[in-house]
Amino acid sequence: MNTILKTSIDKLISHKLLCKEEFVALLNNNSKELRNELAHYAQIAKQKHFGNQIYIRGLIEFTNHCKNDCYYCGIRCSNRQLTRYRLTKENILSCCEEGYSLGFRTFVLQGGEDAYYDDEQMTNIVTSIRNHYPDCAITLSLGERSYESYQKLYNAGANRYLLRHETANSEHYQMLHPTTMTLSNRMDCLNNLKSIGYQVGCGFMVGSPFQTTEMIAEDLLFIQSFKPEMVGIGPYISHKDTPFHDQQNGTLEDTLLLISILRLMRPALLLPATTALGTIASNGREQGILAGANVIMPNLSPIDRREQYSLYDNKIGTGDEAAECIQSLRNHMQNIGHEIVVDRGDYSNLPK
Repeated sequence: MNTILKTSIDKLISHKLLCKEEFVALLNNNSKELRNELAHYAQIAKQKHFGNQIYIRGLIEFTNHCKNDCYYCGIRCSNRQLTRYRLTKENILSCCEEGYSLGFRTFVLQGGEDAYYDDEQMTNIVTSIRNHYPDCAITLSLGERSYESYQKLYNAGANRYLLRHETANSEHYQMLHPTTMTLSNRMDCLNNLKSIGYQVGCGFMVGSPFQTTEMIAEDLLFIQSFKPEMVGIGPYISHKDTPFHDQQNGTLEDTLLLISILRLMRPALLLPATTALGTIASNGREQGILAGANVIMPNLSPIDRREQYSLYDNKIGTGDEAAECIQSLRNHMQNIGHEIVVDRGDYSNLPK
């Protein structure tokens, strides 16, 4: 490894930040040696804050209706090949009941931007979960909503909100989204969520169409300044029923490098090894954990609906991705020296 890269690694460890050119250099020189070096220090940083603990989030994909037409997404409104569904409040509570018995203490409600779930519907659902499971964290991932809507959901008992910024480069953002969507509005939503008091997660796809290493460096700089409590990144995977059906997927190697970089930037970050990692490699999530991730999000959705929440092709939905196989997932984590814990995994130890 050359001296310049070594100096950048040392600076990242000691100062937790780099300039754009230094980030670009790391990304452009991705090698096994570099990944191993960064993963080693990322594990040290993770151990300091979390030990060998891995937190599980129960993912409930409650609607695949979406008003948006994002060019990369399988549940985009233009996709006429998809069978649409919505879960009732009773369906969602049933998922939570099953998850609670399995040891989940965080529920993640994720769905497309579906107008059916207006403020009245969503606050009713959140309030019901809060009343039934007062010791659990409630995370929402519902896309862009108004400040007033976010406030009502927070008041109803939601703790956390996940909203990937997708890209910090406005030109790139417009390459991925229709003109009805803007990066400025996405950023306004993230800032609104933080000002209300949510624990906020942002993130981006690694290897998305038209993405350059300079753009990824801009994402990292944005994360440095925004200081989220969680960052969700995963490799871009194409979907056959989108305009990007023939685009090349993101790579495991680039994603692992970025997981390690993010851990060193924000040592107490909650950082998932995503479903997409497990989709492109059979042991992808284990590799993500060893690179510095500390969260896994098994699927609590009804089994007959998992295939229909089709963000990208070949998404894993059975086996260890199914929450029913949690013991197998525990065994996989133990095999790499980590332990799944029954814990909300709060952000209280994050540096301010």
